[in-house]
Amino acid sequence: MNNIIEFLKKLPQSNIINSLIIIIISFFIYKLFSRILSKSEKHAINNKRLNNKGKTYFRLINSVLKYIFLIITVLLILQINGVNVSSLLAGLGILSVIIGLAVQDALKDIIRGSSILSDDYFSVGDIIKYNDITGKVLVIGLKTTKVQDILTDNIVSIANRNIEQVEIISNSLYVNFPMPYEVSINTAEKVIDEIVNEISEYDNVEDVTYKGVSELANSGINYLIKITCPPEKKYQIKRDTLGCILQILAKHKINIPYTQIEIHQK
Repeated sequence: MNNIIEFLKKLPQSNIINSLIIIIISFFIYKLFSRILSKSEKHAINNKRLNNKGKTYFRLINSVLKYIFLIITVLLILQINGVNVSSLLAGLGILSVIIGLAVQDALKDIIRGSSILSDDYFSVGDIIKYNDITGKVLVIGLKTTKVQDILTDNIVSIANRNIEQVEIISNSLYVNFPMPYEVSINTAEKVIDEIVNEISEYDNVEDVTYKGVSELANSGINYLIKITCPPEKKYQIKRDTLGCILQILAKHKINIPYTQIEIHQK
């Protein structure tokens, strides 16, 4: 800390003032461009001319601007304080290997961030899964992607280099449920029609389809229905669906089968 203070004392007063002026001007110019981008994005959203991919580009441009203004500001301050920026930039070629090794993870993040856009891997507004987190993409930056967990509303940052581990969640929800072997398939399918009609009336449910028998399990017959709904609503719709199944099966006096163990004694 003392070394920094000594260095600042040696600088001409005018250089310090000019450096502060550069920082302030750069900050306000960046804020101006950022505000223009934000207003343009909101205007496009209000006019329904902006899809998820367009939102992604707006957020990325804002992220890139931040780094550009930071680099330019640092170079201007160095130039003002007597550092030969041209020679410095020329000498960076020698240091690039060392720097590359030191920041290789950051470089991977930036390269992967570009790949997300160029390959249209996912966009702002998409629902993705990473490890145990399922969330909505809020921002795709140069280094990280910010996701809002749909279960907890927590904001999670994912390093862009890990996009191979990301799954894009579809709008299809499959629900398996069992009925006893004693219930004939004709009776079961009539009950399932009632379940399908009930679920199709739920908010955010776009379509419900009975797909047929999915498994002849040990304790009963498993039936499968497919529900089309917004990905971020899947958890709630699945909970509502399971509740609906239980109520309708109970109404028809059909018990949910479960695994039983028979013990025989001699």
